[in-house]
Amino acid sequence: MKIAGTLIATFCITVVMAQTPYNWSKEDSLKGSALINTIEQSLDMFYADYAEAGNYDSIIAALNYEPNAMPEFSDAVYCERLDVMNQMSPFHLDCNEQTLSTIKFFVQKRRGFARVVLGRSKLYFDMFEAKLAKHNLPIELKYLAVIESGLRPQVKSRAGALGLWQFMYGTGRMFGLTENSYIDERMDPELATEAACLYLGKLYGIYNDWNLALAAYNAGPGNVNKAIRRSGNKLTYWEVRPFLPKETQGYVPNFIAAAYLLTYHAEHNIVPMEAKVHYSQLDTICLSKGIHMETISELVAFPLEDIESLNPIYKKSYIPKTIPNQCISLPHTVIGKLVAKESDLYELERKKYSSEYVANTVETPVAVIDTAVKPVAPTYKYHKVDAGETLGTIATRYETTVAEIQRDNGLNSTKIYVGQRLKIKTGTTFDPSTVVKTPPTNNTVTPPVNTPPPATKQYYTVRSGDTFGKVAQRHRLSQSQLKNLNPGVNIDRINVGQRLRVK
Repeated sequence: MKIAGTLIATFCITVVMAQTPYNWSKEDSLKGSALINTIEQSLDMFYADYAEAGNYDSIIAALNYEPNAMPEFSDAVYCERLDVMNQMSPFHLDCNEQTLSTIKFFVQKRRGFARVVLGRSKLYFDMFEAKLAKHNLPIELKYLAVIESGLRPQVKSRAGALGLWQFMYGTGRMFGLTENSYIDERMDPELATEAACLYLGKLYGIYNDWNLALAAYNAGPGNVNKAIRRSGNKLTYWEVRPFLPKETQGYVPNFIAAAYLLTYHAEHNIVPMEAKVHYSQLDTICLSKGIHMETISELVAFPLEDIESLNPIYKKSYIPKTIPNQCISLPHTVIGKLVAKESDLYELERKKYSSEYVANTVETPVAVIDTAVKPVAPTYKYHKVDAGETLGTIATRYETTVAEIQRDNGLNSTKIYVGQRLKIKTGTTFDPSTVVKTPPTNNTVTPPVNTPPPATKQYYTVRSGDTFGKVAQRHRLSQSQLKNLNPGVNIDRINVGQRLRVK
């Protein structure tokens, strides 16, 4: 009600302003800025409520499970649940020995995968469902991207398939996905989903059976046609299955198991990982000039790695100028800042990357290095990546930059994995004794030294449904980092209202 009241009030103010002739002044401009801020705050509240609507903690709490409990059910319960799903699906979600075996494997061995995918689904499933509905395709096909890519738009298979829907280069071209030195549309969530809808619709039109269409998506229509011939011209997946390639024999059971587990995850005591951004919170801006993502990150103080992850279509951190213009997706609050500072964005890009600007910029020399003295080789230490860590948090910890870590480790992106060893520079490139200070002359101006303010402690108050791991993830910390900040805290049992130090 509070949100609705704010929006209604905003609407009434807008109508009155639109109907009343007025000469705007600077003061009015400030009032307009306040109005925009009110609108954005209202949207934030609305999106936050929408995001929380999918919280299953209350369901799991009602089931009275212990935190790490792994519920077990009889075959009859699995079959009963599949039957409920079948009533609302054009798929044949058969409850047979193969599907039961695969479901049991998923609920026991793929629980962590399910948590991660459920978190990522907040960014993609709303868009998937809209595209599938547009093409009059079954909503359950959204689970196909789960078993294809784990909802990772930049994942590439050994065979070269790429993106959420794992398109090979040729198949992608067939359905309008292009690639050049800067862009690969197979990694664009919306374009690739549109192409997948077209392809899946074609396959269903050929086989008139959704399970066979899935098999053809995985193995190719040629392999499915050969299997149909070898089966004696049978036309259902389960009759044709023994004659399909081995991987494809498990493909539909995997699809059914994934659909089951993501539908009944609460009953299996699986809590989704917290989503950093929901699809409903995204907005876009189209750029009239080529821009480095680093420039955007600097201008609006938004992490570079988040810009890259929300815009996986770009193979590098550079967004080229094209016709029509290239667009980027970011949280609507960040897009609002970019819109307000768009001219500043292009000017900052020119200053940072234009060779003409750099050539005409005279820097005041503050020191001269004696080139007769050989530089000292830098020293390094190694860091093992913990769960929840990003290049940003690691760079902050070691007082370096993401770009420096990428350069020292030959990384082309900001993607890292748990257990990875990263080389971190800890020494200086030159021995301080080789640096000779040159005093400033009357024609030079010594720039002021900006001393950073002392670090301040920050605390978080535990809310209902929080776990130690979720709090760590929300503040981009590993659990070990959060524990170091809170010695003596029992990480297995935190209470609502408890204060945890997060910085």
